[in-house]
Amino acid sequence: MNSMNQYRAVVIGVSLGGMDALSVVLSPLPKDFPVPIVIVQHLYPNSNGFLVEYLNGRSVLEVQQAVGGESGVAGYVYMAPPDQHLSIVNGGALVLSDDDKVNYSRPSIDVLFKSAARAYGHKLVGVLLTGASADGARGMASIKEYGGLALVQDPETAESGVMPQSAIEVCNVDYVLPLEEIPKLLVRLMMGCQ
Repeated sequence: MNSMNQYRAVVIGVSLGGMDALSVVLSPLPKDFPVPIVIVQHLYPNSNGFLVEYLNGRSVLEVQQAVGGESGVAGYVYMAPPDQHLSIVNGGALVLSDDDKVNYSRPSIDVLFKSAARAYGHKLVGVLLTGASADGARGMASIKEYGGLALVQDPETAESGVMPQSAIEVCNVDYVLPLEEIPKLLVRLMMGCQ
């Protein structure tokens, strides 16, 4: 791992328009991307594994559905399963639960972001993409509170700008970027080529 990289994980939250947005963010990332990426995409409870398969075909990183008890590994992308919250505990282990919905959602972006903020503190990068709810805004505020980096898609470039706009309103985000600029920034941050 590049010693210049101070971060240990990237968490991404996305809802409406997520399939295309995630494809744009993940496809340029290199195989040696040095931290795990953990994603909550709002899904219907009976969703099949199509999204994981679709993204796997567009990324050199290994995209898989998260399994409880696993620890995130560099070069892998972990997606929350349908109808289960995904959180991260100290040490980076992934935890699944069927607790009550948060912001009308299970999986909830806030659940992932808040737990990751506690687990990684200033070594976390949070990314909030297109979506039509406020889920993720409070979680992004937690990431900032714990010293992490907050990055949102420019609402103007989002299929639905409600989600990124909500985060901008509740906390002082570090970057507001058009979608295609987000992977470039992630590579700069993680690979140390500032």
